[in-house]
Amino acid sequence: MSDLPNAGVPVAAHAIDAPVRVPAVKPAALEPVWVRPLLITVALLFLTLFLFVPLVAVFAEALKKGWDTYVEAILDPDAISAIKLTLITAAISVPLNLVFGVAASWCIAKFEFRGKSILLTLIDLPFSVSPVISGLIFVLMFGTQGWFGPWLQAHDIKILFAVPGIVLATIFITFPFVARELIPLMQSQGSEEEEAAIVLGASGWNTFRRVTLPNIKWGLLYGVILCNARAMGEFGAVSVVSGHIRGETNTMPLQVEILYNEYNFSAAFAVASLLALLALVTLAVKTFIDWRLRVGHADDSALRSMEH
Repeated sequence: MSDLPNAGVPVAAHAIDAPVRVPAVKPAALEPVWVRPLLITVALLFLTLFLFVPLVAVFAEALKKGWDTYVEAILDPDAISAIKLTLITAAISVPLNLVFGVAASWCIAKFEFRGKSILLTLIDLPFSVSPVISGLIFVLMFGTQGWFGPWLQAHDIKILFAVPGIVLATIFITFPFVARELIPLMQSQGSEEEEAAIVLGASGWNTFRRVTLPNIKWGLLYGVILCNARAMGEFGAVSVVSGHIRGETNTMPLQVEILYNEYNFSAAFAVASLLALLALVTLAVKTFIDWRLRVGHADDSALRSMEH
């Protein structure tokens, strides 16, 4: 037994010194080499066909008959009226939705109360209801045969086929955007900083102005940008309540439809190009804010890791 090569050596030492071979396992998540280029190509083709080509076509058709025709279509009195009404509608609806969005987000993210889930459902209602149906709701409420129609007629108050109806329909369609952007942001931030400010003697308004608002400013601006873009481009609900009165109740999308139906393609695409420019500007600002939000989240995560 003493002649054996391993005699006198503990078994445990051999177990430690012996190299352990792990069988190679092929990762199941690794895709073939051709999958990534294929997906990128499909995505680029989709964007080209459904985004870039239509966008180029809008500007090409708008400038097809020359710059003078383009400027003449933009400076047409009906087009000017549509542009003004679109800006007025956005200028009224966006600030109101900003106030509602901040209040609803503060309430939902910072407090627990009965009916919280119902409030969240109501905020999401415009996302699930067709804009045309939303417009018909206002017709049912404020039309001649509607719930408040006789009373409005008796007091000579006009809501449908006038600016108030367009503003109300736009507010209804766009009010989820600010709230839905701020609610997850406020929930992720928690309420520790606000509680600390209140313990130190700050009032509710000072807490909101000095603590909450600086933390949500980029998310708030992001929601306002989306709300404004939808307000300017809304068609369905506004089409139902506007009455399509030229020079009075036509917004830019409605003006594009009327000009196109009259086979005035150059003027239609000229007005449409303004909406496209607004969309491009909105996209650029949205991209910047999105980048700024990511930077802010990264900074917050770094600060929290340093604190812990």
